[in-house]
Amino acid sequence: MTRVIAITNQKGGVGKTTTCVNLGATLVETGYRVLVIDFDPQGNATSGSGVDKHQIQADVRGLLLGESSFADTCLRRTEAGYDLLPSDIQLTEAEVGLVNQTRAAFRLKQMIDPHLEVYDFVLIDCPPALSMLTINGLVAAHSVIIPMQCEFYALEGVAALMQTIEQVRATHNSALVIDGVLRTMYDPRTSLTRQVSQQLEQFFGDKVFKTVIPRNVRLAEAPSYGLPVLRYDRLSKGALSYLALAAELRQRLRTKEAA
Repeated sequence: MTRVIAITNQKGGVGKTTTCVNLGATLVETGYRVLVIDFDPQGNATSGSGVDKHQIQADVRGLLLGESSFADTCLRRTEAGYDLLPSDIQLTEAEVGLVNQTRAAFRLKQMIDPHLEVYDFVLIDCPPALSMLTINGLVAAHSVIIPMQCEFYALEGVAALMQTIEQVRATHNSALVIDGVLRTMYDPRTSLTRQVSQQLEQFFGDKVFKTVIPRNVRLAEAPSYGLPVLRYDRLSKGALSYLALAAELRQRLRTKEAA
């Protein structure tokens, strides 16, 4: 069964896109069929996949507004190895356009559901805001991964995000669950990192992934080459950490299926 995962946190700069691109590439490397949906108007997942945002012929905005088809929009086998629904700044127009549509929150789900059987995993890179785009991502998803940086403001806004997830469960997607909370830009040498990490474990319990994503130069460099870190430097700490995350995610999903 296809697993659709929304990668979301309304706070920017926490490693959302980095996680989407690198987890997607790692799952491809381990034999899975993956679709990445760049649902952030910044289009960073698009450029991080080796795609020039200025050269794409169709994007997610057009797909949402009915101006282009899935087949026209989907880029097959990008440099990162997965299929991609790309975006750019024009995606902000979709929010305005969605206001006038019936069942606006279900638009992304309607667009991708007929194509899910082609993939094992669909990863949605949600924008850093609790917007109609984020709601669409949560409605279309089976589950959520929440990247969180181990810094002072890590828990700021978490209550709002959890409230949004609960509202989506209550109104549009009762089956939505949290696959895990991912600690990113992790530096165990600092007491602040350790303190915030403990806070996350207290707040989320066993929802916190055991895998942590470290601060890593190679991980930071890879997007400028339009590559996931696994394709840029597969022996780097960043690449190895995402390989570990993919393995832990698969194990969690197998455990849920067996329960």
